[in-house]
Amino acid sequence: MKPKAVVAMSGGVDSSVAAALMVEAGYDVTGVMLKLWRGEAENNASGCCNIYAAEDARRVADSLDIPFYCLNFAETFESTVIRNFHDDYAGGRTPNPCVRCNQWIKFGTLFERARALGADVLVTGHYARVRAENGHFRLLRGIDPAKDQSYVLWMLSQEELAHVRFPIGEMNKTETRKIAAELGLRTAAKPDSQEICFVRNGDTAAYVGTRIPSASTPGPIVDRDRRVLGTHRGIGHYTVGQRKGLGISLGEPVFVTSIDASANEVTVGRRHELAVGGLVVAEASFVDSPPAPGTPVLVQHRAHGEAHPGRVAATDDSGLEVAYDRAVLAVAPGQSVGLYSAAEPDELLGGGIIAATRPAPVPA
Repeated sequence: MKPKAVVAMSGGVDSSVAAALMVEAGYDVTGVMLKLWRGEAENNASGCCNIYAAEDARRVADSLDIPFYCLNFAETFESTVIRNFHDDYAGGRTPNPCVRCNQWIKFGTLFERARALGADVLVTGHYARVRAENGHFRLLRGIDPAKDQSYVLWMLSQEELAHVRFPIGEMNKTETRKIAAELGLRTAAKPDSQEICFVRNGDTAAYVGTRIPSASTPGPIVDRDRRVLGTHRGIGHYTVGQRKGLGISLGEPVFVTSIDASANEVTVGRRHELAVGGLVVAEASFVDSPPAPGTPVLVQHRAHGEAHPGRVAATDDSGLEVAYDRAVLAVAPGQSVGLYSAAEPDELLGGGIIAATRPAPVPA
């Protein structure tokens, strides 16, 4: 009997090729599309998770001769991913809904549904790799640095990694498109999705302005001494590190250095005031055992950003603290952090959500 695979098909080229590779590998493959919207999809230009993408996914499944189903997860998506998006912006944080979708939808609700239906593995089109060694699983970067998506998979533990597959993690995007073209898949030349699937036309500012009123109330822009320098449009329109759109002219570049939701204040400062010395990480999750305090790690706080050297400062039931070896600029609470092995930089150890930052040491 063939092993069973459920493939999450977004309607893009990556998941299309992932499905094709699983068929080629001899699996009994079923394609599923997640319906995450109620009524008309909000962002039909996003390239995924809309009615047009569902049709693309269905056509690909037909060409691969595999069954295809559309699963309605709209209620769960609204109560988790969208609610978190609203809460974060209202709280002065910068959310990453695609990470939350991985955490709560793809490798949460869908993973559980696939296993309940008897699937041996859940398959996605992420550019990442899983290695089985001595009964344990390691999560590695995809071989294409420009497309690596391991950073958004920090929530995966040994339990999930035993039952997930990332077939395209061993190839680059050019190879993925070439396979799709050779197979005649309609998604071969389809552009990558870039925008948030539930934000109409990708206009986050308009979404925040109409859907999150508590994040759209004007208030003061202040410096670190709380001198008022101007007025902001609402804290949901700003993020730490932002330079453009501040409406302030001080004769030198200024950046958002922090956001205080309780006071409805946006604080700005010069570039050096963006420096942080460490992170407080909430919802910490590890691929295997948590690294001990003092363990050297590489700390990545943007999807395709640099991984900075640091050390685990503390781990306990309430979370994780990481100290950078050297000060790092513009770290935004609400974003994800990925912790990679200092000894093997391609290996993801775990990560979580940035709850707060620690100030950088003041030079002597």
